[in-house]
Amino acid sequence: MTAELAFVIGYDISDPRRLLRVHREMCKHATPLEYSIFLLVGSENDKKLCLLEIGSLIEPQEDDVRCYALPARGFQGRIGRASLPEGIVWTGLPAAIA
Repeated sequence: MTAELAFVIGYDISDPRRLLRVHREMCKHATPLEYSIFLLVGSENDKKLCLLEIGSLIEPQEDDVRCYALPARGFQGRIGRASLPEGIVWTGLPAAIA
């Protein structure tokens, strides 16, 4: 059994058509936090597959894709307006970082 890890993946895509393709592909692998920022919860292989798929859609000289591993026991906080309505709790985070 592989441990669940969490990754934040963000991108800056220069072409609107590629941007839409990348966004659609990312939605297959991860949960959008903002339009171009996603949370991927899964294995190292899940991350590699996602980045491989995205890599086939971008132009490396024009676009930027970044992936950051979240620490298992890192601080989590939010400043500003809530992203979910009051009373709704998102339990999609792995127990180690929830």
